Amino acid sequence: MKRILLIIITLCTMQLSFSQDITTPISSKESSFGVGEWFKFKMSYSGFLKAGNATLTVKDSKVNNKDVYHVVGKGWTTGMIKWFFKVKDRYESYFDKQTIIPYRFIRNIDEGGHTKNLEINFDQKANKAYVNDKKHKTKSVYNTKPNIQDMVSTFYYLRNNLDTSNLKIGDEVMIDMFFDGENYGFKLKYLGEETIKTDFGKVKSLKFRPYVMAGRVFKEEESLTLWVSKDKNKVPLRIKADLAVGSLRADLEAFKGLKHPFKIVVDN
Repeated sequence: MKRILLIIITLCTMQLSFSQDITTPISSKESSFGVGEWFKFKMSYSGFLKAGNATLTVKDSKVNNKDVYHVVGKGWTTGMIKWFFKVKDRYESYFDKQTIIPYRFIRNIDEGGHTKNLEINFDQKANKAYVNDKKHKTKSVYNTKPNIQDMVSTFYYLRNNLDTSNLKIGDEVMIDMFFDGENYGFKLKYLGEETIKTDFGKVKSLKFRPYVMAGRVFKEEESLTLWVSKDKNKVPLRIKADLAVGSLRADLEAFKGLKHPFKIVVDN
């Protein structure tokens, strides 16, 4: 259960990008989000057992006198599951308001007694990541790919750079991301459009398939599916994971502070 909950909590704060071009500043185009935006997700196991919640909040801040967005992602277990296995995770990302390039990433987690407390500072010009392991009181330096993203900033980068008009079913794109002490290359496939039922009504969405490693947790490498709203907000609506045993799903439960209208399909 520990690995399963971590996967969904992580996915609630991580979407995968379709563009490596981060040279175009947001000021030259319309941003998909702003300060004050807030999402809440509910998680369920095998369609009926409540597993937990996750939230994402966009705030204002500064890093080295630069104006940045400060996004806080939280995840925790609820219901019966928390009596058997308690999760309380906090992820934070500080990224440039113009380029969505991350400068700082924080991971502070407690998963059934397994804890981590990491602060990562990125030098995007030198392509370095400075990892401060506060739990073990160690510091390390890693080489990174150019324009590296963290697991939270990637989602917001996606929302401002995804050109949906050029997407074709079957398109696959890669993105580079740094997590803890490793560089990751993720592949994502576009599956097309789908209108799904949500707590808010029917919503037109874009459907994607992130590739994962098959094995003890996932049935196969195509076990994950995610849906984002087909509007200017690109809101994460649903994430579903087919697991080796059962399935896990995260659905958007509440939101506020959207920059653009949230469109609901009205049946005639």
